[in-house]
Amino acid sequence: MPVLVYEDVNQAVDWLCNIFGFTLRLRIGNHRAQLMFGDGAVIVSKRQIDASGTVDFRSHSLLVRVEDADAHCERARKYRAQIEQTPKDFPYGERQYTVVDIGGHLWTFSQSFADVAPEEWGGTLVQF
Repeated sequence: MPVLVYEDVNQAVDWLCNIFGFTLRLRIGNHRAQLMFGDGAVIVSKRQIDASGTVDFRSHSLLVRVEDADAHCERARKYRAQIEQTPKDFPYGERQYTVVDIGGHLWTFSQSFADVAPEEWGGTLVQF
């Protein structure tokens, strides 16, 4: 799933839905949303600033579903990939790790381990 980065997520959601015909599926606060188009999806995310105040100017990343995030990470590590975040469980029922590829692209590999209602972790499922 492509993850597109914007300064203003709400403005981006409105624009993409109105202009391109996407449908809002899931809103996560004011920093993230999932949009649908047919069988496809795209994530809209707010530009990140780390604890030191450094702005991440990447305009996009990718999220890929895998069966086993730990095994997938170990394979990447075996080939000396640049692991940015080791596998970690998140309250929305996903175990994820993040790696930077040889072109500087950010990839997050995600394994589902629980079906958690969005309201339990701060999301809002939108009916479409």
